[in-house]
Amino acid sequence: MGFQGDFPSDTPQPCGSPLNPRGPDPLGTAARRAALRLLDAVLRRGEALEAALPAATRAIPGGPDRGLAHAIAAEALRRIPDLDALIDSATKQRLPDDAKARFALRIALVQVLALGTPPHAAISTVLPLVDGGPRKLVHGVFGTLMRGGATLPQVPTLPPATEERWRAAWGEAMIEAAARAIAAPPPLDLTLADGDVAVPEGETLLPGHLRLHDADHVPDMRGYADGGWWVQDIAASLPARLLGEGLGTVLDLCAAPGGKTLQLAAAGWQVTAVDSSQSRLARLRDNLKRNALDANVVRADVLEWQPAAPTDAVLVDAPCSATGIFRRHPDVLHRVRPAVIAGMAEVQRRILARAADWVKPGGALVYATCSLEREEGEDQAETFLAGDSRFALEPAAMPFGTTERGWLRTLPDMLADQGGCDGFFVAKFRRAL
Repeated sequence: MGFQGDFPSDTPQPCGSPLNPRGPDPLGTAARRAALRLLDAVLRRGEALEAALPAATRAIPGGPDRGLAHAIAAEALRRIPDLDALIDSATKQRLPDDAKARFALRIALVQVLALGTPPHAAISTVLPLVDGGPRKLVHGVFGTLMRGGATLPQVPTLPPATEERWRAAWGEAMIEAAARAIAAPPPLDLTLADGDVAVPEGETLLPGHLRLHDADHVPDMRGYADGGWWVQDIAASLPARLLGEGLGTVLDLCAAPGGKTLQLAAAGWQVTAVDSSQSRLARLRDNLKRNALDANVVRADVLEWQPAAPTDAVLVDAPCSATGIFRRHPDVLHRVRPAVIAGMAEVQRRILARAADWVKPGGALVYATCSLEREEGEDQAETFLAGDSRFALEPAAMPFGTTERGWLRTLPDMLADQGGCDGFFVAKFRRAL
């Protein structure tokens, strides 16, 4: 099921063209059309926002317009329930969820109410996306809301299905914290290879960590070209921290884009990093080179590949729903449903079962996901322990996230006064001798 009507042509048409009798599209329309395609990819087809970006912006020649399209779509995804509430308040009959007029209004409204775009620029670049009656409807609804002084709430509303799922798992305080977390851009965290590197000014929350609250373009930052630090959310740094200083060989499974690989290499481990994505592995190799660190990089599917011999430690940064990184990737709030979570949990179970056989007696197995779903964290760990008597849980101790059960669980309400953190689950298992 698609939009009601086809997309207008990506190519501006001359005045009098049957495709565009009103004249050429206003400057900036292409970026709004790309934002429309991005929203359609996420909300209707369930695609990840970043994965949909190349196809949605293929007709845009310049980088700034591509960035604008991404910014509009991402901000709309943070605020869909509140944008829709405004739209519904100004229509006699509710527009279907897949109506192009609804998508166009979301794009126009979020620009004015969240991104600071002047109303005339927002509506003039959106109207070419719709034709006929829907065009008049979009213009009328937008005008009504502007004249009425429409605003968005300071704290966005979570999508109902996500809110219900997370409330059942974590309670009301987590819901409130999650909503606040998407209201503003998250800070930028850096992991430091050692203490003797050039870094920007920031706040230290853990040893070897730096948090920037007002970050510049990363490649322009102090010390970037010299290496010694890389971008990594503080929660994402926890799995490798549990392995500590290098004591031998380690497998970093599902390793790209490589933050944990860099941590392990910097800590003295002999690292083999395995991932199936060629493009993400290219980024990993670039980061290794920039930071003067070594690792054996292998492109392979971990469900088909196996090492030549058991290893001292295995870190499984398992593929997951990624709901824990919703601050930076708001598309997960809308496209991740129970079927997706169940499918990812099955993949994780299979990877854990294989990885367990690759750990030497006495070695360590760390399992991690950037998910806020128990099925991909707590439930997975309990199932693994119940099914493999060779392993026992080794309690973790960190300044935040440590649970009574002995594993780590980070939530949106943690480190709130310092800018928060991503949602992660991490458990460390030790194989018996």
